[in-house]
Amino acid sequence: MKKGRKYVEACKLVENKLYSAQEAVELVKKTATTKFDSTIDFAMKLNVDPKKADQQLRGSFVLPNGTGKSKRILVIAKGAQAEEAKKAGAEYVGDTDMIEKIQKENWFDFDVIVATPDMMPELGKIGKLLGPKGLMPNPKTNTVTPNPAKAIEDINKGMVEFRTDSFGNIHGILGKASFDAKALKENLEYVVTSIAKMKPSSVKGKFINSITISSTMGPGIKIDQNTFDI
Repeated sequence: MKKGRKYVEACKLVENKLYSAQEAVELVKKTATTKFDSTIDFAMKLNVDPKKADQQLRGSFVLPNGTGKSKRILVIAKGAQAEEAKKAGAEYVGDTDMIEKIQKENWFDFDVIVATPDMMPELGKIGKLLGPKGLMPNPKTNTVTPNPAKAIEDINKGMVEFRTDSFGNIHGILGKASFDAKALKENLEYVVTSIAKMKPSSVKGKFINSITISSTMGPGIKIDQNTFDI
């Protein structure tokens, strides 16, 4: 497949070496060549066996400087919790009516679902629709909670959900190319140190095999782990 001119030019800026965190965030901004504000992503290859339950990592964290990306939030709740969700700024709030809308109309005009625990049995009925899209709420990512207003606040601040894929990789958003290098570096350090603390006790030796960041349609930039306090 032929690579675009901008991608080829961006690749010339990246050497085949490990960069410090500071060098990497400065370089990733230079390789963001899209006309729109590129998203900066991170990828971490972990020394885990995803087939083992205790080595499947899943969770969420709120980045210190946010993600720069707004999310449309659907809250599945009733009564006072639904009212709190509306006040907190959720785009959509409902209960079985919203579940039916997803089921009957194939409606997916939202990015994340937050649900109260009592609504999970109902949501579970459309798990086959939500699961493959990565939209099923989960207590580990704080999207199943008795306090949806707090979840909305966290998501709007810049909550990133993560989980290991079948190869033991974790991917997520780090911010936007318009962020200054300091903000990107703080987010990157927070991500790496947070993941490092989640090392399963059954994993022996090295836990993080590699750390890479990239911009939308930009080349990957490999980072030296020794630049982090882990």
